[in-house]
Amino acid sequence: MPTLPWVTPNPPRPGTQVLVMASRLEVRTLREVPRFFLKAMSAWRQVRRAPGAVGASLVAEPFRRTFWTLSAWEDRATLNAYVRAEPHYSIMTSLRPVMKDSSFVFWEGPAEELPVGWAEARRRLAEQA
Repeated sequence: MPTLPWVTPNPPRPGTQVLVMASRLEVRTLREVPRFFLKAMSAWRQVRRAPGAVGASLVAEPFRRTFWTLSAWEDRATLNAYVRAEPHYSIMTSLRPVMKDSSFVFWEGPAEELPVGWAEARRRLAEQA
């Protein structure tokens, strides 16, 4: 299972709350996995320089057609700005037809608790499902 480890594009200010987002993204067919992965790498490069991004990680399970993201943001506004910015916006809209399932969960926590572990992210996604 390839994992891109937690990176910290913009270190958070101590004593602040951050918005954490975890997602599980599943494509319909194995044939779509390479395309999804290439586009995910483009979004990964974008998040590494996105204003307000305070951390991110990605897990790819290509043979299960599933990708997991975990990111932390200064606030909802900076996350929303990233989602609407290019190339993420075009990636998101172009991949919608090949998606089988997508799950997202959001929570707030202290900046000092970053990075969030994958066990916690998966637990929260499972609770939501």
